[in-house]
Amino acid sequence: MQKALVCLGCFVHLLLLYAIFDIYYASPLVKSARAHPPTNGAAPARRLALLSADGLRAESFFDHPEKAPFLHSIIKEGGGAWGISRSHVPTESRPGHVALIAGFYEDVSAITRGWKANPVPFDSLFNRSRTTWAWGSPDILPMFAEGVAEGHMHSVTYQSENEDFASGDASRLDTWVFDHVHDFFESARNNSALHTALHQDRIVFFLHLLGLDTNGHGYNPSSSQYLNNIAVVDEGIRNFTRLLADFYQDDKTAF
Repeated sequence: MQKALVCLGCFVHLLLLYAIFDIYYASPLVKSARAHPPTNGAAPARRLALLSADGLRAESFFDHPEKAPFLHSIIKEGGGAWGISRSHVPTESRPGHVALIAGFYEDVSAITRGWKANPVPFDSLFNRSRTTWAWGSPDILPMFAEGVAEGHMHSVTYQSENEDFASGDASRLDTWVFDHVHDFFESARNNSALHTALHQDRIVFFLHLLGLDTNGHGYNPSSSQYLNNIAVVDEGIRNFTRLLADFYQDDKTAF
């Protein structure tokens, strides 16, 4: 009788252990689904500008509105929708950006395959765009360019040596991105082929801003380096929106 109870107890524990993995570690990916284009009239925007301020904490952002007057003006004046995102473990850049560009939490099996070297393939916003132009970190952009159909994504990154947690001011990483984006659109004014490509629909501009994350790790989210970096990002976004408005002049860009 005692042996039977022990066997029953082991069976119940194994069953519960299996149930945990089956419930919480099932892949969210749907296989072999067909793509369905919008059918209810024309889209309200022709292009998307996706800016990711990697490492920006809501606490720092809301406690220091003077550092981000442009973004706070959008909130206060109703210039756009806003909300607070609750992070989901693991809190790394790749799974966080997967949620942004693909709409689901990272496939758990990606942990066993390696977050960066062997990511689990999935469909994304970049792959569904006509063309995506991306600027930013050499650690982030290649992750998503790898699974995108050929010719759909063009990435420009700085040198990996620039990502230094001991740097005196990592906001230069964000300045680098904004400067290169500005130069890109200026060159398009004198390049007819690029100018035509930029005026097609389903265009995505992805700006990955790593300065805040780097300053947050090197110092802390209440340091002057971090808070001043918020101001750099806010001013860069303000200038970027003006740049697109001046370039397109059609109010058809979604941010």
